[in-house]
Amino acid sequence: MPRVSAKRRITLPVDQCREVGIGPGDEYQSYVADGRITIVRKTPGAAKGALRHVGGDPAVSDEESLEDALDGSAP
Repeated sequence: MPRVSAKRRITLPVDQCREVGIGPGDEYQSYVADGRITIVRKTPGAAKGALRHVGGDPAVSDEESLEDALDGSAP
């Protein structure tokens, strides 16, 4: 059974990596929920179009939007 190293590194079993398509150099995301850690391989373009339904306000410039985001004054 794999163990967590002193540096908190985890080695994933090869058969599990093959099953879910994780290979050397792949990027991943990890989540904690209900006391469990879930590891998910990042897929390029997976979020493409996720915010398509969100409309922008053409009256607000990019600079104004960035300033609001940085100072926390956005509604």
